[in-house]
Amino acid sequence: MAALQAKVKQVSYRKGHILLKAARVEKNIYFIRKGMVRAYADHAGEQVTFWFGQEGDLVLSMKSYISGDKSYENIELLEDCDLYELNIIELRNLYEKDLQLANWGRKLAEQELVKTEERLIGMQFKTAQERYTELISKQPGLLLRVQLGYIASYLGMSQVSLSRIRAELR
Repeated sequence: MAALQAKVKQVSYRKGHILLKAARVEKNIYFIRKGMVRAYADHAGEQVTFWFGQEGDLVLSMKSYISGDKSYENIELLEDCDLYELNIIELRNLYEKDLQLANWGRKLAEQELVKTEERLIGMQFKTAQERYTELISKQPGLLLRVQLGYIASYLGMSQVSLSRIRAELR
């Protein structure tokens, strides 16, 4: 862990900053120390939000991290953020030297895969109201930190539909 900590750099960015940009091979991964971010992709002239990150979460382009390919997502800071930044190449070098660290990295990637799988299954098989109810039970603070338009996009519905669901549940 000391070797890992020696490679980590603390950085801060203001609300609205685009931390990761689509169609670019990203060189770094981040851990959120303080703040909130969203991942989105541009589709048919709209921004489709598909992930929110907050304190303790890992922020990365899995495509750049795993295969060194250009990312498909943008990561926007929804609040001023304090982050821990780690260069992917330096991290890979550490993996090669330390089996324990390599296992940590594998577990980190596995956790992200499980989150992605849960999200995909939820979008395919749950109703809009079930998705909203699950979101507020798992991440209740999100409603206080993220504008409703982004939450509606994340849930795969219009803002009008989200407002209707919220009114029904009151």
